[in-house]
This record gives sequence, structure tokens and C-alpha cells, in this order.
Amino acid sequence: MTDTAPQRRALAERLETAGILTSPQWRAAVEAVPRELFLNPGVFLPMDGGRWRPVTALGADPVEWAGIAYQDQSLTTQLDGHLTADATSEPVTGSPTSSSTTPVTVVSMLEHLDVEEGHQVLEIGTGTGYSSALMCHRLGEDNVTTVEVDPQVAARADAALETAGYSTWTVTGDGLLGHPLRAPYDRVIATCAVSRIPYTWIRQTKPGGIVLTTVGSWGYGTGLAKVIVHDDGTAEGRIIGRSSFMQARSQATPPVSGDLSARSAYADTERQAKVTPKLLEEWMPAFLAQLSVPGTQLTRAASSDGTPLLYLFDTDRESFAQFIQDGHGWTVRQGGPVALWDDIEQTLTAWHDAGSPDITTVRLHVTDRAHTYWIGGQKITSGGRSRWIADNPALRWEHRVA
Repeated sequence: MTDTAPQRRALAERLETAGILTSPQWRAAVEAVPRELFLNPGVFLPMDGGRWRPVTALGADPVEWAGIAYQDQSLTTQLDGHLTADATSEPVTGSPTSSSTTPVTVVSMLEHLDVEEGHQVLEIGTGTGYSSALMCHRLGEDNVTTVEVDPQVAARADAALETAGYSTWTVTGDGLLGHPLRAPYDRVIATCAVSRIPYTWIRQTKPGGIVLTTVGSWGYGTGLAKVIVHDDGTAEGRIIGRSSFMQARSQATPPVSGDLSARSAYADTERQAKVTPKLLEEWMPAFLAQLSVPGTQLTRAASSDGTPLLYLFDTDRESFAQFIQDGHGWTVRQGGPVALWDDIEQTLTAWHDAGSPDITTVRLHVTDRAHTYWIGGQKITSGGRSRWIADNPALRWEHRVA
């Protein structure tokens, strides 16, 4: 086996130079944990045409394998919920369902977790087990509990952790339920995206503890939420930056397909869009759109003559918005009980009027009944407790828990 200590030191150096790696404890973990152990049996590398080239740990040249393991990018380890690189020798098509997240993202999240010696951490989404191993090195294997929904992925991660010398608590199950048997935790960290922070995570976190997770349901335009749990069972914090992860399996929804013209046949209104829907291709507007109309999917298509089409579909509420590009901009057709584009357009206009603030200006408050997000506002104190209120109601969103 090739000694990858030089590659680990080089990775730590790159992360430190980039300002990602700031604490000596996490640097020691990065230098100690061999990432290549957590890529078995192999990875899929992207090719042109949406195909994936399988590369296995046993079949690859050791130097090539080490180079792949320490790339500054995510590495796909499973396609379509079952296919691993050792099961095929030819390029294949498929959708990634498990991966080893780029070290930049992994280490950045661990630094934001603000752990201290003796902290108990719950990780949602074991994946390959690499981030679990880093936490085991930093905190001790008995202080890390990690939950993975996919039994095959969990088994591979557990084997890799054992090989690396960490006999931690690896649990197979739905991470959205947490793991109450080991609660309460000082920290909860999720390596998947969730449409909202499950209240079970808040309940299983000690007062003063931190929950760190990606929120949003699109493949982009999602934010890394960091909230602190209070004595009263609520949590408050903010979005600390952009973040992109695969959706939690139990929340993942298939893309809207089929006859899109039938889905959008009956429009209640038709008008010129006041704001271009192309804004939804940008990160912050996409995040705001998800806050404004949660559960809505953005779908791209083309008409028979090649004219680009954009749709928003809320299948649960049987509502849609269809955008058709013309010489004057975009025409929007809307149907169903919810005028999806009206809500998004109001939000984007208010955001623009407020100076187009960054995603890090978004705050959030979590209770067992609702998630509230807002931009701006002021802090008020009542009864010895402080809370934030938004100045502009168009930049405040409350999502009730069904």
C-alpha cells in the first residue's frame, strides 16, 4: 500500500493556506486519516455525455489512486442507490446517490462545528465514513455517533472505520430521526440537505448545543444553517454560507417529468414577468425562491421549435408557473390555488430593493411548530429573552410544520 502521508500533509497545507483549516486539532486529524481507505471499493469519475468511468482501489495504479483520493473535489462512490465501481468495468450512466464530499467542504463544516474536548457528536449521513474518522481522531471514537440510511453504504463505512482503527457508533437508519439512544448531544452535523431542520435533532441536542446542516431542496441555492439550541427547546441562528449536498433519502423527490404541457394546460393568469426568471439560476435568488414557495421544483424544457421553457411545479398543491421567452422578455402563465411566481417575484423585488444582501444575512428560528426565516430586522428583548424581528414582511417566511 502506498504511504499517503505526504499527500495528507499537502492537503492540510492547501486547506490551511485557503483559510479553511484553522485549528491545530483538525489539522492533526487531516494529516492522520487516510482518505483513500474510505473510497473502497472505488469511485466513478465524470466523463462527457453524462457517463461515469469506474476506477477501483485494487485495479488502479497506486500513484493514480492516491492522486484521485486527494483531489480537491467530491468523488462519487455509488450510482442509482446500488451500483459501485467494482460492479462494472465499462463507463456507465446513472445518478449519484453517495459520495465522498470534497475535503474543503468537510473540513470547513467541522471547523464551524466549534467542538470542544469531551463533546458528544451526532453525524447524519455517514457516507464513506471519512468525516466520521476525522471526528473520531479529534474527539475519540466513543464520542461520535453516525447514522447512515443505506445499509450497504453503512457497512462499507463501518469496515473502513475499523480498518483505520476507529470502532465508533455506526448506526443504520433514517437520520432524520436522529439516534435518541445516545442523546443528548453537544453537536449535530448533517452531510445531507434537508428541506427543514428536523425537530428531532433539536430535541436530541443539549441546551447551548449546535446543529449544523444544509437547508433547501434544490440541487443548488441551498444554505448552511447553524443554530444554537435554547433551554426552552427552540433554536436560533443563521445561514453561514452556501452549501450543496445530496437530499436526505426520505425527503428526495423525483424530478417532474411526463407531459409538461398537460400539467400546465389550464392557466388562470398570463402576463409579462416583472422579474426575469433567469435570476433563479443564481444562488441567492434560488434560495429565496425556496423560502417563498417551499416544495416547488424548477424544471427546464424546450418547445418543439427549440424555444427554451422554464416551469415551476408544486405538485402537492397542484400549482404551476410556466415561463415563455419572447422578444420583450418572459411571459408567465400561472395556474392552481397558489400563484407561485407572484410570491417569488414579490420576494426578489424586496430583496433587490434591500440592496441584494448575501445569503449570510438570513436568520432563522426553529420551534416544534414552525421554522421562521428572515433578512434584516432588529433585536428586541422581552422578559429577559431576546429575539429578532424583520423590518420588511416580504423578507420574512414562516413554514408551519404539518
